[in-house]
Parts: sequence; C-alpha cells; structure tokens
Amino acid sequence: MFGQAVRRVLSAASPHMRTLGYEIVELSRGSCLARLPYDEQLIGDPMTGVVHGGVVTTLLDSTAGVAVLTRVMRPIPLATLDLRIDYLRPSTPRESIAARVECYKATYNLAFIRGVAFNDDEDDPVAAVAGTFMLRTSMVQLGGR
Repeated sequence: MFGQAVRRVLSAASPHMRTLGYEIVELSRGSCLARLPYDEQLIGDPMTGVVHGGVVTTLLDSTAGVAVLTRVMRPIPLATLDLRIDYLRPSTPRESIAARVECYKATYNLAFIRGVAFNDDEDDPVAAVAGTFMLRTSMVQLGGR
C-alpha cells in the first residue's frame, strides 16, 4: 500500500529522527514497523552498553505518530497527549531496536495506539507502549496552530 518513496519521506521528515538513523521498514494502514540502528552515542549506561531509555521512548513515539498518519490517511500535525511506556527489559547492547506500533482507533479528534519495541524478537519486547494523540482538527478548535 505504501511504497519505498513514502517510507523514505516519512523516515526523514524529522531532523531529529534523521540524526538518529530512524528507518521505516514496513507500513500498512494504521501500522508502522521502524528501526533505529545501534549507535554508541545513544548509550545510557557505559558499563553495559545499553541504549538510553529516552531513545526507546523516541522510537515508540515517532513510530506511533507514523501509524496514526497511515490510519487517518492525511498529512496533519499531531500532538502526543498521553504516552505510557512499560520498560520490560534492557535493550541488547550492540543490536538495533525496532518498534511495531498500531493505531487501532481514530476519531475526529483523537487517535489511540499500542505497540512494542524489541531487538530481534517481537515476542521478547524491550518495552510496551499505549498512547493517545490529538489530531490537528481538534487543535484548530482549541486555538492552536
């Protein structure tokens, strides 16, 4: 449904995500699989080489945003209203981290997501996420831009 060109554009839409090496691997309506390559600059614990938890948060939040966009099928600004992340285990040092996030419900004002971050096995997640995004349509009503 979404070709390589769309994945490339969405992967590079944010300067922050470009710097981190964010790559969208797979897209379908309401779902996104993305990955971040391992980079020593992202280490949170020098003793173990484990990636910082903020990197996992960034990966999940950005992947969720892309999942929402593929669900609503229009390029609108989004705002993360609520993001709950349960850290289940440390990421494996020197391995990339992937995230699969699904937007399972979207209304006129809100979108709801759930997903996981993992190294090589989606059934052994590093973290689980659930969240809510505000869609631009409701931001206009609140006087936002």
